[in-house]
Amino acid sequence: MSRKLLALRPKPKLPPLRTAMLLAAGLGKRMRPLTAMRPKPMVEVAGKPLIEHALDRLRAAGVERAVVNLHYLADALEGHLKRQKGIDILFSDERGELLETGGGIAKALPLLEDDRFLVVNSDNLWVDGPIDAIRLLGDRWDDAEMDCLLLVVPLARANCHGGPGDFHMDAVGRLSRRKPGRVAPFVYTGVQIVSKRLFENVPEGSFSMNLLFDRAIAAGRLYGVVHQGLWFDVGTPPAVGKTEALLKEG
Repeated sequence: MSRKLLALRPKPKLPPLRTAMLLAAGLGKRMRPLTAMRPKPMVEVAGKPLIEHALDRLRAAGVERAVVNLHYLADALEGHLKRQKGIDILFSDERGELLETGGGIAKALPLLEDDRFLVVNSDNLWVDGPIDAIRLLGDRWDDAEMDCLLLVVPLARANCHGGPGDFHMDAVGRLSRRKPGRVAPFVYTGVQIVSKRLFENVPEGSFSMNLLFDRAIAAGRLYGVVHQGLWFDVGTPPAVGKTEALLKEG
C-alpha cells in the first residue's frame, strides 16, 4: 500500500482516556511565601485550590482515575484529596526523594494501568474553548505516529507567562525546540498524553520530562495540538491576582 493511501486510512478508534497523572510533588519555590505552609497545588485561585481546577477538568472529560505524586507537605495534600469525590485518586509517594517530572511519572507507572494516559501539572489552570482540551488531545492522538502529544498555546495567548516560548510546530504537528536566543511561537501548557513506551530504558531516580521530550523529538514522535481556550501560568504570587482578574473579565 502506498504512503499516500496509508495517510488517508482512518485511525483506529481508541477507547476514551481513563487515567491521568497529576504532578503535585514540587517545592513551589517561585510561589513563596504562599507555599510556606501549604503545597503549591493547594494555593487558591478564583475560590478553589489549583489542583481542584485540574480535577474538575478531568472529571468533566470522563477521566476515572487520577494518580497524584506527593513530596512537599505531602500529608496536607493527601488529606485534602482523600475528601474528593467523583474520581478515584491514588497516591505515588515521593516523601523520601523528589523525583522531578520524568522520574515521578516513571515511579507511578505501575499505578497507571493504561498504555496511554494523561499527564497534568496540578498547578495548571485552563478554561476550555469550543472544544474540550482533553477531548482535543484524545481525538488527535495517533498511536502509530506519536509517543507524546502536548497541549500547547500560542505565546501571544499565554497569560501570565514571561518566557520566550518553548516549541516550533511543523505542518503536521511535529514539535521542535526553540533555538537559544530566539523566540518560539508555542508554549507548553503542562497537559499532555503520553505512551508508556516513552519510558523504556529511562534512568533510575530523578530526571526531567525534558529528557524524554528530546528523545521523542529525535525520533520524530513528539507532537502538539493547539489549545482553543484560555490558559494561565499561575507560577508566582502576582500571577494569582492577575489570573483572577482575567477570569472575571471572561
